[in-house]
Amino acid sequence: MSIELKKDFSFSLLVPTSMGVRITPVSHQPVHSSDTFFMQATSAETNVASIASYLGLPVKVLTTFVEDSPVANLIKSNLASRHMTFEGREVPQGNPWGYRHQFNIADMGFGSRGPRVHNDRAGEVGRTLNVKDFDLDRIFRKEGVQIVHLSGLIAALSPETSTFCLELAKEAKKQGTRISFDLNYRASFWKGREEELSGVFREIASVSDILVGNEEDFQLCLGIEGPEAGGKNIGSKIESFKVMIGRVKKDYPGTSVFATTLRQVVNANTHLWGAIMLEGDSWHVIEPREIGVLDRIGGGDGFVGGLLYGILRGWEPAKWVQFGWASGALATTFLTDYAQPADEEQVWSVWEGNARVKR
Repeated sequence: MSIELKKDFSFSLLVPTSMGVRITPVSHQPVHSSDTFFMQATSAETNVASIASYLGLPVKVLTTFVEDSPVANLIKSNLASRHMTFEGREVPQGNPWGYRHQFNIADMGFGSRGPRVHNDRAGEVGRTLNVKDFDLDRIFRKEGVQIVHLSGLIAALSPETSTFCLELAKEAKKQGTRISFDLNYRASFWKGREEELSGVFREIASVSDILVGNEEDFQLCLGIEGPEAGGKNIGSKIESFKVMIGRVKKDYPGTSVFATTLRQVVNANTHLWGAIMLEGDSWHVIEPREIGVLDRIGGGDGFVGGLLYGILRGWEPAKWVQFGWASGALATTFLTDYAQPADEEQVWSVWEGNARVKR
């Protein structure tokens, strides 16, 4: 195993995040024709952490809440139900036009009709995440963390959150905590801040032990040449993905693990799902395989969560990417944005293609 983890720790995984809620029409209907919705607490980073938390590893969430908000109370109850410890500053709403937890309004799509997502992030309280609100010495040195997982969604949310993620990465590095960074490029977050964010992302990547991203992420966040995004026959692009990852490794030689998922959409409910991981000098490739999809949102996060879980468990590297692939596939079978694995066996059954009833 190429990643040595801290032995003295309170938390296996730490994730900074901006929590919000997602509202989804029932019965796979589109938003504009629906009047009944399912509401859930969500964030990409806690989607990742759910694999570890449901499978018994200690997880901590750093976030920010709106003071006296019923939505904040819903989020806190949800995190507790997912076996996650959390801490965060309570920010006064201010007035009816003040801070709030953002809304993600998304349908699941069905068959030939693809899903549509609308993000309503006005007044998002998570944009106020500030390094001064947390005792990093206590968190990293006294409590101890094995892996901190950072997301480009949080790093790009605001100038404050960019600084927050940078300081977390620096403190983690100093204290021997391993750093995972999922680039998660979003064009709307980067608009007008391209030069600033490029510098931030490169600096975080330079101290990261694990780098995750798709072809667009590596090109637009780090300026690495790669294959064209999307398209048919994703399996034919594997060699070009490997060339791209090789370029990333050359620019970031201190990183131990590079990973990307491969997704080809046949229709909203059928995808071809694969993955590539470079660990040290060893390639691990999962050719795209067909998976059934209830709701695609969270599949990529599930992959990262499963990958990190394998690393935290000290498995051999080949199992990291296999468990990640299966965790991502499992996540797409849930109505929640995150997988809720009953046990490791359930995840391995997905990898093995065993959907037989278990009695």
